[in-house]
Amino acid sequence: MSNNAVAFFIGLFGSVHCVGMCGPLALAMPSFRDRWWLVIADKIQYNLGRVLTYSFLGLLIGFIGKQLWLAGLQQGVSLFSGLLILLAGFSGILNLRMTGNRILSPLLAPVRRLLNYALRHKAGHLVIGLLNGFLPCGFVYLALAGAINTDAPLSAAAYMFWFGAGTFPLMLLATVSAGFVGPLIRKRINKAMPYLMVCLGIWFVLRGLNLDIPYLSPAKPASGVAICH
Repeated sequence: MSNNAVAFFIGLFGSVHCVGMCGPLALAMPSFRDRWWLVIADKIQYNLGRVLTYSFLGLLIGFIGKQLWLAGLQQGVSLFSGLLILLAGFSGILNLRMTGNRILSPLLAPVRRLLNYALRHKAGHLVIGLLNGFLPCGFVYLALAGAINTDAPLSAAAYMFWFGAGTFPLMLLATVSAGFVGPLIRKRINKAMPYLMVCLGIWFVLRGLNLDIPYLSPAKPASGVAICH
């Protein structure tokens, strides 16, 4: 399975979680349109804004990943990110509290203020979507952990784009239909999320171990830098 396919699957699976977390924000934004297709256009803009922000975050983290790849540290990056994902997954399964949100909360305070300002001044669905993409989300962190394992900024941006594309269909349906996914389904998906994280964490660890298993744990290339002819 390709990296982009994995990213799309994470987004598709996580979109039910996103409906519960981000859906209320999108639903709180009235469209003020008198035609149904214009209402849908507004919601498409909101979701497009999220995808653009995810792609931008992927581009940023891709620069970090590229330097790590050039330094020959890709194996260690895959192992480390896999272990972090496993830690987060098992914490969710065992109902252990993580301190990550408390650490990130002060850093994201300016984004929250901008988002509140944009909502008060009716900045538009695209702007709200762009800002919403910066808010903390477990599935976004999970996708970024995968993006840093790519070998180039554009590859990381593409990874995050496909993650966002995976969240797009259900989020669009939810924001247009003012619901669509009930709380019981969201609760079950949220319970399943840590197990998905454990599976992906194991996959990243196996990739880092370079066990020469095709697709699952490929052998380490002879050189850390690819040579183009």
